[in-house]
Amino acid sequence: MKTLLLLIALLAVNTVLGGAKPALFDIPLKDIDGKDTSLKAYRGKVLLIVNVASQCGLTPQYEGIEALYRKYRDKGLVVLGFPCNDFAGQEPGTNAEIKAFCSSKFSVTFPLFDKLHVKGPKQHPLYAALTGKESPFPGEVQWNFGKFLVGRDGTIVKRFEPKTEPDDQEAIEAIETALGGK
Repeated sequence: MKTLLLLIALLAVNTVLGGAKPALFDIPLKDIDGKDTSLKAYRGKVLLIVNVASQCGLTPQYEGIEALYRKYRDKGLVVLGFPCNDFAGQEPGTNAEIKAFCSSKFSVTFPLFDKLHVKGPKQHPLYAALTGKESPFPGEVQWNFGKFLVGRDGTIVKRFEPKTEPDDQEAIEAIETALGGK
């Protein structure tokens, strides 16, 4: 009986501590204006995390990503854009230039963050969590506009490669499922 109680106690401690890995919500970030932030404000929301670039052949995806955000934001979806210059120098601008471009060219209203690295030796901890060995979808981001769908509890539930359009049926179904609509 004591052995069973000890086993239950150990399982409870492990569950509470969660293996001591930091939650996506706790990773320090900076917003597009350079202010310290994190994803804590989005706890309980479904997140679509996208590495974006202004001078990429896939840049027109901004339009579809903004449409997704507008369609599903009242149901709990938040799109989060992370500018990245890791691929062929396709995001060379400053944060202010990126923000102005997104606003004027694509009427972006979803949150944008500080330019960061999604791969390599300077990879940001957020992308290390999204793509690392512990991720359900490990492996480097291949190009601009890679997308990660994160459930309301902070679990990565789906990954979409860059060429997957925002209105792709599989993406829509995954978002609706994560929102509780299917």
